[in-house]
Amino acid sequence: MFRYLTQRAIAFVPTLIGVSILIFFAIRLVPGDAIVAMLGTEAGMLTQTQRESLEVYFGLDKPPVEQYFSWMGGVVTGNLGLSVRHGQPVLNLILSRFPVTLELAVMALAIALLIGLPIGILSAIRHNSAIDLFGRLLALVGLATPNFLLGSLIIVVLSVVFKILPNSGDFTPLHVDPGKNLSQLIFPAFTLGFSFSASVMRTTRSAMLEVLGQDYIRTARGKGLASGVIVRRHALRNALIPVITIIGVELGYLLGGAVIIEEIFSLPGIGRLVYNAISQRDYALVQGVALFIAFNFVVINLITDLLYAAADPRISYGQHA
Repeated sequence: MFRYLTQRAIAFVPTLIGVSILIFFAIRLVPGDAIVAMLGTEAGMLTQTQRESLEVYFGLDKPPVEQYFSWMGGVVTGNLGLSVRHGQPVLNLILSRFPVTLELAVMALAIALLIGLPIGILSAIRHNSAIDLFGRLLALVGLATPNFLLGSLIIVVLSVVFKILPNSGDFTPLHVDPGKNLSQLIFPAFTLGFSFSASVMRTTRSAMLEVLGQDYIRTARGKGLASGVIVRRHALRNALIPVITIIGVELGYLLGGAVIIEEIFSLPGIGRLVYNAISQRDYALVQGVALFIAFNFVVINLITDLLYAAADPRISYGQHA
């Protein structure tokens, strides 16, 4: 296992380097630069000397390749650069915004599992029954409904019908007021979790149907084991592999920042931070957040692989390595 973890950790390096190169040069393909984004139309009134001075200040006077290696040199030492719009180190901004996105992702994941797993299991056990039909219909609605539409409907219903104004810039951290914090995050989390639950539901149902048709399940039934025991001890555990896979992928996306939902509900998370950074051509901030998101993905992929072995004892990374 240690050897396997070491190999995966080494493989992280080229992955993150590739992401850093891609995002570094991709953001520079966007028309405009930090000077134009900051000054707007007044940027056209700058003299050549003034513009050259600002380019030196923002580090735009150097060739792109030199800028990249200069930035990566700082990344290695933990310095992701300085945000020109916020006037703060990029790492500090990320660490201050990430707890909001992390809490939102965990709540959305919990809601998705609470809805998706039970209905998916029941749909497989009661195949082609009314419960199965309801589950498939609910999953179809969840997959077909855009997050921004569901989030907007929730805000309209809260404001118009229940006269409850949603969060609008006055976000309360969990450690300050847990009750108010949860009340502000429950609806954004449900918006994300409902769509996520549809994927969990369909994957669970499909995996359970496949496992329930295996020979060893028929043997267990022939021995007279109760249906509950068969589902819990034999079927569910073996059906968890594809479910764990989709959970890992979706959680990676959620930790990357649910940009639309954070913008709709005015949540100060990673998604909203990078959205504003892109529109403001804040190169250092965009690069830092993108690298941070990529790091989250590779770590979650590693955890997902380890959960495979926990769910299925037949998987052994120690022997594989």
